[in-house]
Amino acid sequence: MTFLTAQVSDKHQRLHNEDYCDYRWQDGLGCWVVADGLGGHQGGEVASKLAVTTLMTAFLSKPELSPTALQGYLAQAQEALLQRQRQEPRLLGMRTTIVVLLANEAAALWGHVGDSRLYHFRHGQICSWTKDHSVPQALANFGEIRPEEIRFHEDRHRLLRALGQENAFRPTILPDTVPFQSGDAFLLCTDGFWELVLESEMEAALAAAAEPQGWLTNMIQYLATRTQAAPDKPNDNYTALAIIVS
Repeated sequence: MTFLTAQVSDKHQRLHNEDYCDYRWQDGLGCWVVADGLGGHQGGEVASKLAVTTLMTAFLSKPELSPTALQGYLAQAQEALLQRQRQEPRLLGMRTTIVVLLANEAAALWGHVGDSRLYHFRHGQICSWTKDHSVPQALANFGEIRPEEIRFHEDRHRLLRALGQENAFRPTILPDTVPFQSGDAFLLCTDGFWELVLESEMEAALAAAAEPQGWLTNMIQYLATRTQAAPDKPNDNYTALAIIVS
């Protein structure tokens, strides 16, 4: 199997880009990570970059495809944030979401904290995606709102979990690996991306693309159209990693 990857990260209409992403391949195993930082005094920028770089260092030092390993990588990122908070009190409020994909040539595994998402596509259709750790997602889980209402809910940005919270490290990780097929695709993205690109548009963009960069370009066109339709609404940073397996 070959993993073709493209990435985009843009500050969009904000002064700073508090998102960060990276991907690497080590000893037959790939790791893709996207994070969206939160916190004043540019703490979001620090949080997302520190979480991604720490997790990636942990992965590169001991690459392994297992829920236990992924839990350990995320735990190291959490500890790095807490240690930095202790060193610099101005960063005490920094937090970050994170979503991680691990894969070898036969199977994949993923986990997340917060509302950065992973979508898994098969035969051009979304077959699964991560569920946010947020207030509107909780409402959807209890049937109080429809899942499609999460995007536009008044409490959209109220997170229930994030890296950097003391005594609140609770990532959601798949209990086992997921076999995949040639032609499968994965999208890891921050809320600034998926809020403006509907799931049906992700599928249409994938159908019209021959490779990951084209897929991202097609999705960004949807994002730009929606931004132009509401020029007075401040839009968040957006970051995405697009992966197509061939």
